[in-house]
Amino acid sequence: METLEFLKPVLALVIWTCVMWIWMYALRLPAFSKAGIKPDDARHPGTYSDKLPATVRSAADNYNHLHEQPTIFYALMFFIALTGGADSTATMVAWAYVGLRIVHSFVQVVIGTVALRFLVFTLGTFCLFFLAGREALRVFAG
Repeated sequence: METLEFLKPVLALVIWTCVMWIWMYALRLPAFSKAGIKPDDARHPGTYSDKLPATVRSAADNYNHLHEQPTIFYALMFFIALTGGADSTATMVAWAYVGLRIVHSFVQVVIGTVALRFLVFTLGTFCLFFLAGREALRVFAG
């Protein structure tokens, strides 16, 4: 499989993270203004959260979440690409992971239902488990 084709999900998730940054600030800046929060008042996260609507806080939380578990995805994808494990199955699972992260963002920011968000998060986590487990078998048992 061509490496570029395999790594497209990585680029897609990076782009989605940039979209979430824009979405976060599109919600956050007007909310700060409306709540009378000055930039220096927001120096320490959480000190102003009670003054912001839940959707504004959720967008910021989601942006932060896109810098947590997806780091494992990025490392795993580059490991797979560099060690020759890229194939159509891994690519399909990688796209599923990216799709689930995007759905997770919408659930967290727009819908807000924790049980649904947890379900989507868990499905994405299973994608990572599958990719990591498959690689471990290929590298250590192969």
